[in-house]
Amino acid sequence: METRSIEREVEVPTTPRQTFELLITPSAIRAWWSVARAIVVPRAGGFWAATWGADEDRPDYVMAATIEVFEPLRRLVLGDYRYAARTGALPFEMDARVAFEVRPTGHGSLLHVCQTGIPAEAVADEYHAGCERGWSETLRAFQRHARATLGG
Repeated sequence: METRSIEREVEVPTTPRQTFELLITPSAIRAWWSVARAIVVPRAGGFWAATWGADEDRPDYVMAATIEVFEPLRRLVLGDYRYAARTGALPFEMDARVAFEVRPTGHGSLLHVCQTGIPAEAVADEYHAGCERGWSETLRAFQRHARATLGG
């Protein structure tokens, strides 16, 4: 199956350690990704999950993944990526993966995100477009949160 990817990056005024911590700390994830709940078991083989929506028992969206790569300060790769919406299942299968890479810069860190595995078929176009917008918005929120809480 042919797939497509989304890549985005943002510079933040935080150290690689601080930047990486924002990726694995549930209270930070709730702030920068505007999720209702987040659960992270921060280790290779651990998991990373988030839900959106006010109703804890019936969330609007759920994203859950296994942490495939856990290299503190540098890299976090989420595999076996699962997505569910209260409105129903996606109309396609996907083998998605999200990789976060943190690189030091002269003024903080560069956070690079790459989501792969979204099917190239037309049935996934709307989902892909939503993910493109979502990652742009999410990284802007990540940058704002990093500036407000850690980077001054």
